[in-house]
Amino acid sequence: MKYLKLTALLFLLSFFSNVSLAEEIYFVNMQTILNKSKAGSGAQEKLKKDFSSQNKKFKDESNSLKKEETELINQKKSLSPEEYKKKVSALRKKNIDFQQRRRKASSDFVTKKNNARNQLLKALNPILQKYMSENKVMMIINEKNVILADSKRDLTKTIIDLLDKELKSIKLN
Repeated sequence: MKYLKLTALLFLLSFFSNVSLAEEIYFVNMQTILNKSKAGSGAQEKLKKDFSSQNKKFKDESNSLKKEETELINQKKSLSPEEYKKKVSALRKKNIDFQQRRRKASSDFVTKKNNARNQLLKALNPILQKYMSENKVMMIINEKNVILADSKRDLTKTIIDLLDKELKSIKLN
């Protein structure tokens, strides 16, 4: 009988301690925070604008190279074989240079995007820690790792508001 009471008491204590722990777990949608915050959306707009203008320049240059290639093919019969080879070689060099610049621009874009994301995450971490300590929250997890939860446990909007107050914009290099 003594063991039964002790077991029941331990069971009740463990049940209540688990319930209290469950009350301190919240979740956020990190993708939404990164995309909808002022700093995140501003950085995205700037990156999109830069990418769009670069992409337009590269399309124009690509069209120019294609046009030059077509003209060279049309001139093949009127040019001497040596002169034709020189022009083909020059066109290949232009094309190789174009491809290298395009790859570098793409790589630079990805680097800028990753740097912006890292800056946002660095700014977000202290905000989350401060929120956790002030509100006695034990854990904040990313929404994509949550299978099922009460929507009252979603802190996304609150964290976006705090981030917007703390970080207005991101410097893109």
